[in-house]
Amino acid sequence: MTGGRSSMALLFSDEEIQQAWTELDEPQLDGGWELFTETMNVKIYRLYNKETGLYEYKVFGSLTGCAADLCADVYMDLNYRRQWDSYVKELHEKDYGGQKAIYWEVKYPLPLSNRDYVYVRERRDLDVGGRKICVVLAKSSAVSQCPEKKGVIRVKDYKQSLAMESDGAGGTKVFMNYFDNPGGMIPAWLVNWTAKTGVPAFLTDMKKACSNYSSYCNNSK
Repeated sequence: MTGGRSSMALLFSDEEIQQAWTELDEPQLDGGWELFTETMNVKIYRLYNKETGLYEYKVFGSLTGCAADLCADVYMDLNYRRQWDSYVKELHEKDYGGQKAIYWEVKYPLPLSNRDYVYVRERRDLDVGGRKICVVLAKSSAVSQCPEKKGVIRVKDYKQSLAMESDGAGGTKVFMNYFDNPGGMIPAWLVNWTAKTGVPAFLTDMKKACSNYSSYCNNSK
């Protein structure tokens, strides 16, 4: 197995990278995982976390008509995401005292406060026995040079892994594992809506973003 490392290498171990893509083949659902919802070629499972009272999620699905390398490029392009993701209030990567990190403010519906994240991420492009697999890992990072904003709640416990490969028919097979603790009082309906509706909607938006990416790149030159 070989992998192309980004300049932000060593943020994640080889074991974490391996763990991220193995579930493309075989979902690991022992230990209390339950099927939460199934829609639009997407299955979402959740696991209750007793410590936080929140859920961790696993998403299995496919994006038809979008090549895996294109999906990965679109997912990594923060400037482009500011255009197509309507929930982004602010999103950029900066150097915070020698540590590159991404700042992301997410719009929440009124009367709730927006949430923001400071996190690091890494992309690895792997060759696993001839299979081309892209893995993107992200986790929250404590960066003292990025103070919290008034009126915005900082999400300090966030992790996500994403694995993508071709489905063999011009589309992309996707596995995502994520958890975040949004802090404050989030109504249960909003948590459920985000998982049941927000995730499939994001994948739909992502598919549209993929189809428009070449024109965006041409216009950005």
